[in-house]
Amino acid sequence: MPELPEVETVRLGLVPAMEGARFTRVEARRPDLRWPFPKDFVARLEGKTVTGLGRRAKYLLADLSSGDVLIMHLGMSGSFRVAMNGEEATPGDFEHERSKAAAHDHVVFHMSSGSCVTFNDPRRFGFMKLVPRAELDREPLLRSIGPEPLGNEFGAALLAHACRGKKTSLKAALSDQRVVAGLGNIYVCEALSRARLSPKRRAATIALKNGEPHARAAALADAIKAVLNDAIKAGGSSLRDHRRTDGELGYFQHSFRVYDREGEKCPTPGCKGKIRRIVQTGRSTFFCPVCQK
Repeated sequence: MPELPEVETVRLGLVPAMEGARFTRVEARRPDLRWPFPKDFVARLEGKTVTGLGRRAKYLLADLSSGDVLIMHLGMSGSFRVAMNGEEATPGDFEHERSKAAAHDHVVFHMSSGSCVTFNDPRRFGFMKLVPRAELDREPLLRSIGPEPLGNEFGAALLAHACRGKKTSLKAALSDQRVVAGLGNIYVCEALSRARLSPKRRAATIALKNGEPHARAAALADAIKAVLNDAIKAGGSSLRDHRRTDGELGYFQHSFRVYDREGEKCPTPGCKGKIRRIVQTGRSTFFCPVCQK
């Protein structure tokens, strides 16, 4: 499933086609994706303008002139294609190319910008939902999500507070969307490597007994921000089925320190360790047992 950098890459690719543009025609070619489309889905979109296109964790949020917000989630295999001026591109990319089969083109947005934006989803784990902006804070999908790791408020203090008293591993805590929004397996592994912290370390150890942040929390918060910013600049990670809207692959996977590098030499200068793979909560974790403590 795409993580924060991949979803942000998709958002950036959709902005020129959708932001400031009006839905001139909307095609919903089936009654549902993961869940049924909202009642009057097409009618609530057609004629409305996208006043802003944002992101919350792994969700795309399109603010509409009607006061509604269109929440969009890519799921496991969803992707957008943007056709404009005779050219077609796909925002955000993974190693296995996203489907372009017309049978999986479930939603098509015809925009006043001249763009045609198509949502394709073979597995249909993605979804679209309309929520009034005034009710967004109470939306079950969003209300329990933790702080945005690239937001101004995120830092050592917030991270330490979220992990204080937690008996779970640091890897499990960071993968919890209630602790940090948008992080997944790949970027948790990479951030822990940069911060030189073991994924097996108890999460509570990044906070002092009084709840104040330990130096570990500062190192980890900085590492999270850095790895996400680097990944966004690189266009995301081309793993499995992620594709950027311009059709180009994301290349951050070439900068992985530990992820999928089992048996390779640790990249930390002076470290003689080798990358190890273990399984935590059913997911592969990659780390250096020598320099990550």
